[in-house]
Amino acid sequence: MNIQQFYEFCLSKKGVTEHFPFDEDTLVLKVGGKMFVLTSLKEWENKTPSLNLKCDPEKALELRAEYEAVIPGWHMSKIHWNTVSFNSDVSDKMMCELINHSYDLVFKSLTKKSKETILNEEL
Repeated sequence: MNIQQFYEFCLSKKGVTEHFPFDEDTLVLKVGGKMFVLTSLKEWENKTPSLNLKCDPEKALELRAEYEAVIPGWHMSKIHWNTVSFNSDVSDKMMCELINHSYDLVFKSLTKKSKETILNEEL
């Protein structure tokens, strides 16, 4: 997966917006104003891309045990976030599943009104 495929995959989800709240390098994608993925543009340029993804705490531990590419979230809550490296033992298909899981967790945590607003935007 390249950065364009990653970007298009994420932006195809309902209500996703892009931000650079920390610096010009860290792309943050949000749904309903809440982060679900962060990535460094410089890492993509250096061919060492990774994503910080929200994750269910039990699943996060399972993934870290199963995949070398999955480690506790860098500069994030180690309980709820994983950093997942590309070009390792996580396939593109699995990376998409992890992005979906992160998006779903965040979307489910939104208020009923926020969810309805996002779902109605797309109609």
